[in-house]
Amino acid sequence: MEKDAKIYVAGHRGMVGSAIVRALEKAGYHNIVTRTHKELNLCRQQDVEDFFAAEKPDYVFLAAAKVGGIVANQEALADFMYDNMTLEMNVIHSAWQNQCKKLLFLGSSCIYPRMAPQPMPESCLLTSELEKTNEAYALAKISGLKYCEFLNRQYGTDYISAMPTNLYGPNDNYHPTHSHVLPALIRRFHEAKVSGATEVTCWGTGTPLREFLYVDDLADACVFLMNNYSGNETVNVGTGKELTIKELTELTAKVIGYTGEIKWDSTKPDGTPRKLLDVSKLKNLGWTYQTELEDGIRLAYEDFLNNPMRSER
Repeated sequence: MEKDAKIYVAGHRGMVGSAIVRALEKAGYHNIVTRTHKELNLCRQQDVEDFFAAEKPDYVFLAAAKVGGIVANQEALADFMYDNMTLEMNVIHSAWQNQCKKLLFLGSSCIYPRMAPQPMPESCLLTSELEKTNEAYALAKISGLKYCEFLNRQYGTDYISAMPTNLYGPNDNYHPTHSHVLPALIRRFHEAKVSGATEVTCWGTGTPLREFLYVDDLADACVFLMNNYSGNETVNVGTGKELTIKELTELTAKVIGYTGEIKWDSTKPDGTPRKLLDVSKLKNLGWTYQTELEDGIRLAYEDFLNNPMRSER
C-alpha cells in the first residue's frame, strides 16, 4: 500500500477495526477513511454504493461485523446470518464496482468444521459440519471469503481474507452475557474482587482448549498481509499456542487479583472442544505474534478499568 493511498476501514469503532486504524497510523498511513454506523449503515446497499462511488478508496479492511459469544449466537441465529452476510456482500461488491485495488476480509476461526484436524489448516474449510452454536455466523463468514475468492477467479481482483483466532484487547465488549469468554472473565473476576465474593461460577467444564491473540497483533498481521500476500485461500492468524478454559480462567483471576474459589457449571455449553489454528502459512510469509497472553490480559484489564463506556455495558 502506498503511504498516501486512501484506505477505508469498515468497523473502525470495534475492537478489530480500531486496532487496524492504530496499526495503519503507526506505519505512517495518513489517508484513512472511516464512517460510524450512524453515518453509514453497511446493511443498506444503496448507502454503501453511494459511499464507495463518492470516496473510491484504494484499499479496504473489512472489519465490520455483528459479533457475540455462545449465548448471543444461539439467541439470534437469523440476525447474525442476515446482518453479517448483507454488510459484507455490500462492501465487497461495492469495492469491486469501484475498482478498489485490494480488500482484506476478516473472518473467524469458527468457519472451520467442529471436528477439524488440530491444528486447523486453511485447507480443512468445508470438509465437514460446523459447530452448531455459531453455525449462522460461520456460514455468513464463509460466504464473504468465498465471494472474495470468486471475484478473484472471475474478474482478476486481489481480494484476500484472514481468519483470526479468538481475539481480546482494547475496545472489547465486556457485556455480562453477550461477550466472548476472555472479556467476560475479566468483568466477572473484577466484580467479584470489588464485591468481596468468595466464589465465582464459570460456564461449562473448563476442559475445552482455546487459542487467544491480542488484537493489536492481529491488526499488525492485517497490514502485513495487505502488503505481502495475494491468493484465493484464506490465511490463519493466531499464536499457534493453546490452553484450557480452566487454565485461562485461573490466569485471568491471577492478573486481576481475585483469590476466591472458582466453580464450574457443567450444565452450560462448552462449545467446540478444541480450536487451534495452524499458523505455519503466515509464519512462512514472515509474520509472528508479539504479545504473550498474560501480558495481553493485563493490557486488556487496564482498558476495562480506564474505559467506563466499555466496562459498563
